[in-house]
Amino acid sequence: MKSHEILSEIRDANLSYLILAREMIRADRDSAIFRLGLPGKLVDVLDKLSSAQVIRLASGNMMLARLRFDDASIIELLTRQGREISLTNTHAAILMAAQPFEGKEC
Repeated sequence: MKSHEILSEIRDANLSYLILAREMIRADRDSAIFRLGLPGKLVDVLDKLSSAQVIRLASGNMMLARLRFDDASIIELLTRQGREISLTNTHAAILMAAQPFEGKEC
């Protein structure tokens, strides 16, 4: 994949993420905070962005979303074969909920 193609894919992913995040926030703020792993003040900022601001924010050359799995055991848990998927997802959600937010509250 060429550099300009990668940048285009990053921008598309950013836009998709921001649109999904705003829809989640507007549907159920508390659930969005948990599922997105974002502090409440940042969720409030995302909710107030205009469409033009979302597009401008998505147009950068760095990914806005990142994996929340700082621990390899969570990835292994989610990808393990043979366990009941709902139990695995519940266990992973508990582990991720226990992880602190990175950085300061926005």
